Amino acid sequence: MNENLEALRKELRYEKTDRCVQCGYCLPVCPTFVTMGKETHSPRGRINLVKMAGEGRITDLSILEEPLNLCLGCRACETVCPTNVEYGAILEAARAAIVRRKKFKRPLKLIRKTTFEKMFPNPGVMKKVGHALWLYQRSGLQKAVRKTGLLKSLPYNLGQFEAITPEAVSPAERRQMPKRMAAKGEKKYTVAFFTGCIMDAMFHRINRLSVRLLAEAGCDVIVIDNQTCCGALHAHAGEMDLAKFQAKRNIEAFEQEQVDFIVNNAGGCGAMLHEYGHLLADEPEWRERAQNFSDKSKDISQVLVLCGGIPVADHPPERVTYQRSCHLSNVQKVKNEPVQLIKGIPNVELVEMPQAEFCCGSAGIYNIVNYDASMEILDHKMANVKKTDATTILTTNPGCLLQMKLGVERENMASQMRVLHLVEYLAEAAGIA
Repeated sequence: MNENLEALRKELRYEKTDRCVQCGYCLPVCPTFVTMGKETHSPRGRINLVKMAGEGRITDLSILEEPLNLCLGCRACETVCPTNVEYGAILEAARAAIVRRKKFKRPLKLIRKTTFEKMFPNPGVMKKVGHALWLYQRSGLQKAVRKTGLLKSLPYNLGQFEAITPEAVSPAERRQMPKRMAAKGEKKYTVAFFTGCIMDAMFHRINRLSVRLLAEAGCDVIVIDNQTCCGALHAHAGEMDLAKFQAKRNIEAFEQEQVDFIVNNAGGCGAMLHEYGHLLADEPEWRERAQNFSDKSKDISQVLVLCGGIPVADHPPERVTYQRSCHLSNVQKVKNEPVQLIKGIPNVELVEMPQAEFCCGSAGIYNIVNYDASMEILDHKMANVKKTDATTILTTNPGCLLQMKLGVERENMASQMRVLHLVEYLAEAAGIA
């Protein structure tokens, strides 16, 4: 074997492809295979393409680009794989290899550099994004823009997403986010709260409610300074070096406090934090620190259950369904705790939708860059949602939250069905919303 091919194999994590025996157990749970019906858009098909590249049978890695980019990265395939194929590791390695060789056009190169290096990792910039959204909504500009019809001409169907953008908080309210909040009653744990980049910019209210819920449940809560983006969006886009850089920044920041858990409220962010140990496993000086960080990383539902839940005296009768975050279920393996919290609310009937584990089609920015494919998956999901006759959809990830709101709008069901983050629903039930 020549040195170039050997180096490529290492880059692609080729050795991990050997575990795939092409059995097909992954096919029924893969959203893109179910909706597109193409072997190249299935997990085993994508693995086979990577394997062929590692064996020199494919010499142009750009051939892999479309099949890999159309993968949601939901990793449902990993949960059913009888040979424990590490599909996520293969996918991210292959995407990174493609990005290293790709010559981006100047406008796209500038956009990627701005978003991945200047925007997401910079809390100050993300706060300004939140401020700008608030100003757009409160100044009357939003109403004026909607009347002009300009939103219909936005690229990537962004006009549709504008309609389901969450209500932003004011700069004054944002400044009220406490750095520390003491446990109510007996202290059970000390936790550090991970704010995230998108979560803090667009869903700041959910972050504040998360801190209050944790305190109500018996946690001393610390909001760590100098934390940054988790790096998930970087990793999904093949920018692995930037993802590692973000991980190291967060590890250093959270090491400044002695805490029992590092708590997040976003399935996608949580999955990335959960995998810092794997991400930095090849770097001896970071390996142990990264694994310690990952071991402490918990979804808020896990910590609330450990604390005994949130006391709710009463609640009006309501039927709800739960949209499971792929990264919460398939990567973090957190399945029971959100359900347990929902069932703990009096008079609330939880009705699981058919194919509850099936992805909603959000997947970071997938629904923007692969809009048509995403909407086909969303339509499949909404058909199952409607079978529940629920009036509320609950979820645990911001991408799922927006995607399900879009689904409700597409089905003209906004007047009869609402979509909430689990934190919002628990806070509402506990009377602290």
